[in-house]
Amino acid sequence: MTQTDADGGSGGPSHDDVPASATYDEGAKARAVPAATLVIFRERSGGPPELLMVERAQKMAFAAGAMVFPGGRVDPGDHALAQTLGADDDGETAARIAAIRETIEEAGLPVGLTATPSLAALTKMRRALHAGTAFADVLRAAGVTLDLDTLVPFARWRPAHRHRRIFDTRFYLARLPGDAPEACVDQTENVRLAWASAAGVLADADAGRLSIIFPTRRNLERLAQFASFDAAVAHARATPLRVVTPWSERRGGEDRLCIPEDLGYPVTSEATASAMRG
Repeated sequence: MTQTDADGGSGGPSHDDVPASATYDEGAKARAVPAATLVIFRERSGGPPELLMVERAQKMAFAAGAMVFPGGRVDPGDHALAQTLGADDDGETAARIAAIRETIEEAGLPVGLTATPSLAALTKMRRALHAGTAFADVLRAAGVTLDLDTLVPFARWRPAHRHRRIFDTRFYLARLPGDAPEACVDQTENVRLAWASAAGVLADADAGRLSIIFPTRRNLERLAQFASFDAAVAHARATPLRVVTPWSERRGGEDRLCIPEDLGYPVTSEATASAMRG
């Protein structure tokens, strides 16, 4: 599964901060499904870094046809592995594990591992994950371990609207290992993948060549500010990390979907009529 309906994250207004005009669902937090997504940087000489994007299959219930970052929901096995590693961090370790696992499943990329497996070993890992084998067992069979510190927390989004599937999604930054193989789409939940700069994806979306959901657009706008992975990491570490929970508000005679203004996003609202929410 790929990036979720992340209309929210740890920078959104608390219940007390939500404007009177906002629509807020008290049960949203309890209903939200934990998820994680990985923003992978591939740096290139003479140009901005490229990010890995995958296109959701049209058959998918959520964000069908949209370009998103690889990722998906946090599974019970991710929590079990996190407990084995001694984690006691309110789901943070399990989310990092899920982001790594989903990236292997969806794109065949070994991000967040202590060593890069051979292509044959990686293919075997991917097949085992698709067959439902526990990630812990897959790692053990491949003789590799996790390097969770290579993932840098960037954002967390969690919507608070009614009558829509809700995910509590943590976004992480990671650098593509220099010896990583070519990414390859899984042809199940996703039908194609592409490396492109954040600005390039936004330009293609504005030209109607692809579609992106509201949280993807906001995060691409934020990522487009950085000329390198290191610059994005420095920004992430210097910026408050709070759950972003968008709200609807009447501004300038139109309804707009809004996010907080102090979390590093250069664009903090969009006309509700044009916002794609998955």
